[in-house]
Amino acid sequence: MPRRIAGLSARTRALLAVLCVLALTATGWGLQHLLRSRGTAAAPPVAAGPRTADRIVPVPLSVTPGSGPGYRLTDRTAIRTAPVSAAQERQAGEVRGIAERLAEAVRRPTGLPLPVVEPAAGDGIALVLDPALPEATGTEGYRLTADADGVRITARAPEGLFRGTQTLRQLLPPQVESPTRVADGPQWTVAPVTVEDRPRYRYRGAMLDVARHFFTPAEVKGFIDRLALYKLNHLHLHLTDDQGWRIEIPARPALTAVGATSEVDGTPGGYWTAADYQEIVRYAQERFLTVVPEIDLPGHSNAALASYPELDCTGSARPWPYTGTEVGFSTLCPTGDAVFAFTRDVVAELARLTPGPLLHIGGDEAKRVAPAEYAEFVRRVGEQVRAAGKTPVGWNQTAPGGIGLLQFWDGRAGRDTELREAAERGAEVIMSPSGRSYLDMKYESGYPLGLVWAGTIDVRTAYDWDPDTLLPLRDGSVVGVEAPLWTETLDTPGELDLMLLPRLPALAELGWSPRASHDWGRFKARLAKEGARWEAAGYAYERRPEVPWPDR
Repeated sequence: MPRRIAGLSARTRALLAVLCVLALTATGWGLQHLLRSRGTAAAPPVAAGPRTADRIVPVPLSVTPGSGPGYRLTDRTAIRTAPVSAAQERQAGEVRGIAERLAEAVRRPTGLPLPVVEPAAGDGIALVLDPALPEATGTEGYRLTADADGVRITARAPEGLFRGTQTLRQLLPPQVESPTRVADGPQWTVAPVTVEDRPRYRYRGAMLDVARHFFTPAEVKGFIDRLALYKLNHLHLHLTDDQGWRIEIPARPALTAVGATSEVDGTPGGYWTAADYQEIVRYAQERFLTVVPEIDLPGHSNAALASYPELDCTGSARPWPYTGTEVGFSTLCPTGDAVFAFTRDVVAELARLTPGPLLHIGGDEAKRVAPAEYAEFVRRVGEQVRAAGKTPVGWNQTAPGGIGLLQFWDGRAGRDTELREAAERGAEVIMSPSGRSYLDMKYESGYPLGLVWAGTIDVRTAYDWDPDTLLPLRDGSVVGVEAPLWTETLDTPGELDLMLLPRLPALAELGWSPRASHDWGRFKARLAKEGARWEAAGYAYERRPEVPWPDR
């Protein structure tokens, strides 16, 4: 063999030398890949810009990019928890639950084991309660740091840790939202960064109407998942309307035997048992969303009247089912003793089933009730809610009845006068202006889903307003924002998604992020990157032209 090689031409020997170099290089690459896959090599440096501030929705209070390599999740990564004091031991279960849900979400796409262990020191992702954080951090604020050694999320309360885990998910590649293992997935790397964050408003919510079209508990859980991604903390459930009654009240069985049997378009409808509702509440609580149940009174009550005719002032049975979408034609008798016995039964059961502090009594579009009778009805039902240990919430029309937490929706001329006067007396306001936040409004006039009575709402319209200054209200009276999603034209989870996404993140940012960070140009660039997350998760969304989506 040596004599034959020695006899090769110089050109052939040079070619063989090049081939040897290429083979050795390829071998080195393969060995390097093998070492990385076994978790024995550090992750390469990651550019912080496009993977930190430019990917987080809602935008945080502050983001400071770090230097050096980021932290790469490997088969050695653990999620670590530990309360920092004996006084916080009672919260250890909540913290562990947050860690388990994070681990479950990230295991699915990555295939990594991600054990949840104590103590918090060591390689991996640490979730730590730290009462030494500034008091301004509040219960929902958090601090997230990432470097080559790991990721550390600290907060004063478990709720803040949960909000921080949602930010962490956004800092990972978008495929992390996949419900199944990602074949040939990316490196699961977090860029070096420090995030300091807390919310602007204490109330940030979305409403789902399950009365016009019914949705199952599993479908509502999917809705909750989408809210949690964007740090919302309230789920308002519109449980009753003219077309259907959707919650079991044992003392009033006809409400579900009759009133739950239909919906818009005449399809069968349905209802939740007490156990169904409590499962929804439990699922929401795990994701730090407070459920706000709504029984709409005295109007929007046709389903109740069909179930119990004595609730009508005439005592006449209402035609059933009602499958249309008109409003304002139905009302409970606002002065009848039977009606207040009915509302007492309903309020007591909802208060028993609902651990959160709020109970919504509706109060909108009661067009057939005289103003004085309406105000007295609202006052009496509000007292029933308080007697049951809850705080009453009402649409802005309930202001004359003394409701102290009012939800503004009707922005037509002259409709907000009583709201402004109530705010001067100390009432607080949740902003849900129909022309900005109603997610059942069409994106544009030709869109196949939704309505247009409040106008059309594209993504910029949903984003470009300030809850504090939309109305001339007393300083400090606005406590938050909510995005209602009415379902007259929506009857599948996919249709809900199309109306939620991409507008829900716009309203979530209004509720969470500081006013000084409000910038449409920067927001739409960050929002465009969310499309890859939704596609990985299997969520439907509308690729609106005002958002610069990347090419698929």
